[in-house]
Amino acid sequence: MSKRPNFVLFITDQHRADYLGCYGHPILQTPNIDSIAGRGVAFDRFYVASPVCMPNRASLMTCRMPSSHGVTMNGVPLSQKNVTFVELLKAAGYRTALIGKSHLQTFTGIQPTTRIPPARDGYFQANGDLAEAVRHDLNTAIYKVEEPDFWSGPQPRVPTPFYGFDHVELVTGHGDHIGGDYTAWLLAREPSAADLIGPENQLPHNYSCPQAVRTAVPAELYSTAFIAERAAAFIEDHKDDDQPFFLMVSWPDPHHPFNPPGKYWDMYDPDDFPVPEAFTRNDWAPPPHVAGVLSTREDGRANLEGMNAVGCGPREAQEAQALTCGMITMIDDAVGQAQAALAASGRAGETVEIFTTDHGDHLGDHKLLFKGAEQYEQITRVPFLWADPDGASAQRTDAIGQTHDIGATILERARIETAWGMQGRDLFGPSPRGAAFIQYAHQRRMDEIGVPPNIHTIRDGRFRLSVLEDMKWGELYDLESDPGEFLNLWDDPGFAFDKTRLMETLIRAELAAVDRSPMPTGRA
Repeated sequence: MSKRPNFVLFITDQHRADYLGCYGHPILQTPNIDSIAGRGVAFDRFYVASPVCMPNRASLMTCRMPSSHGVTMNGVPLSQKNVTFVELLKAAGYRTALIGKSHLQTFTGIQPTTRIPPARDGYFQANGDLAEAVRHDLNTAIYKVEEPDFWSGPQPRVPTPFYGFDHVELVTGHGDHIGGDYTAWLLAREPSAADLIGPENQLPHNYSCPQAVRTAVPAELYSTAFIAERAAAFIEDHKDDDQPFFLMVSWPDPHHPFNPPGKYWDMYDPDDFPVPEAFTRNDWAPPPHVAGVLSTREDGRANLEGMNAVGCGPREAQEAQALTCGMITMIDDAVGQAQAALAASGRAGETVEIFTTDHGDHLGDHKLLFKGAEQYEQITRVPFLWADPDGASAQRTDAIGQTHDIGATILERARIETAWGMQGRDLFGPSPRGAAFIQYAHQRRMDEIGVPPNIHTIRDGRFRLSVLEDMKWGELYDLESDPGEFLNLWDDPGFAFDKTRLMETLIRAELAAVDRSPMPTGRA
């Protein structure tokens, strides 16, 4: 391939690595996604920069860690002062398109939990631009594009370029309560769609799992179908172009609620799925932040309709696994639709196909559902597949990679230099990572620890070490002998050397994540 290739990046939402056929799932059928692995390279040790939507999606776009691009937690829009790898592709002559979920901005319209504390008695407190340590414009209209109010007007359109994307067909929200461009598409096909949406309109079922919703929206009108149709249409519309393209196809599933539509609801039987190991062990003492989540569910205080991790029972875990597989299989069918359009266009031989997700899901492991401050493999390790017509095929690698490496690798393949200060690495380059560095923060105080969690993690080829701000305890797991992460070795003197070594690795990772932009403007 002498010219710059096209790229199609398929990305799902809250989809852990081991929930694909090509990653060894014994039940789930994903032949179309698996074909990307068959024609390319599968990464077995690929990790997020942050195990939650907005920070990690911002890291994907900017090739930087959350502490550098500023989206340290959900609820902080990605400032347009950040340069994205998509902007660099566009500047180099690529046609750029996003179809599906962005989540680079907030899409609830709900006020944040975190507020600036009131002034102490007798103290002056500045407002406006002086209220925060760094001035910003994140409350202006350009950062409200994904919120419901933006889409309530007549024929709204996403202003472009949108973080580098010239063509945008947006999907916001989760489950069947989806907004954005999808809404107009849905109403054009089913004017009474409001009577099909949400738990209040769901079809009868006997599932007990939190947020198990048997949507009345038929599969052909579900958001997954919309995204597949529009991705195929984009490929068809540009089949005769000489201009290379970058297309991001981004599904909001299999994020909860668990609501696969139509035939996908009962495609998999919960009885066929295992009860997670945590329910069968008597020697597991959950660390305090996990114990807090579990006790909150046990005493009836858990928010079962929210986004954060909640405790669950064994049957609920089996149901969540089965329903998640239904959603993933629907996505796999949609990937096949886009792949068929690519083949029909005649451009498949000049297109790199990529598959990943923004973070994982507990799905009952450690008696948890959804995701949160818990840094277990189930939410930090994600799939990454890369199929280049001019590259290796049917290969696997143990090289450690992370989400912010994806854009840097795309730019390298397109022969485009990264912007100064980007921290991602070429995944096929000469300098692989020795460890993954993961950052997590959240607005709300967490049960048992009493503060909003702020956790940094190192995951090398054997160990996982997590350090929590304001806590005198931490986590250290040897995943060679304890792959389920049940035995915390933080205070074990037999692992003091490994703990010290990993703390040094963490310090060096923190140094490497220091923002190098802006460049000096002169000599002092």
